[in-house]
Amino acid sequence: MYVPHFNRIEDEDAARAFVRDVAVGTLVTVGPDGAPDATLLPVLWLDDRIVAHFARANAHWQRIGADAPGLVVVQGLDAYVSPAWYPSKAEHGKVVPTWNYSAVQLRGPVTVHDDVDWLREAVTELTDRHEADRPERWAVTDAPQRYVQGQLRAIVGVEMRVEQVDAKAKWSQNRSAADREGVAAAYKREGNGGPAERVRTGSL
Repeated sequence: MYVPHFNRIEDEDAARAFVRDVAVGTLVTVGPDGAPDATLLPVLWLDDRIVAHFARANAHWQRIGADAPGLVVVQGLDAYVSPAWYPSKAEHGKVVPTWNYSAVQLRGPVTVHDDVDWLREAVTELTDRHEADRPERWAVTDAPQRYVQGQLRAIVGVEMRVEQVDAKAKWSQNRSAADREGVAAAYKREGNGGPAERVRTGSL
């Protein structure tokens, strides 16, 4: 991912919070034939690893070799930018459209897990994460054990050891203060409060 210095987020805690809040990412790997595979998965970033799981019927996991290099792309808010929103358009007209967005990309070696105990722990951690703020929480142990065992046989675990983190917040930081305010105001007018706040803060 191309990350100009004014869009780079160096704070790993901010990147971790972003991944936690978005909660899904696209795992990209390359098979033995050189063809890429990509699957959107619920993900957890635990210490130095990403934990997720495939449907067993998804052939992607079968094409992942031992410690194959992987990329997880976590995409956040994004929004179009019209040149008409820049006050500088009236001054010199040297403006073009662009796109604003937040993203975190994680890279590292990938391991496939087909062990029931590993899978149960991973599914429990994923479930507990997403049920944590709900008033009536569901837990893996709420379902009959035999049913859970059957469901675990229908999935395959995947883990990526995180060796590189790239976090990017592209929210018009390369524009003047007046142009940034013009973009934020336009987002607000169009009901895009989230992007408007990102333009004002430059955060993920």
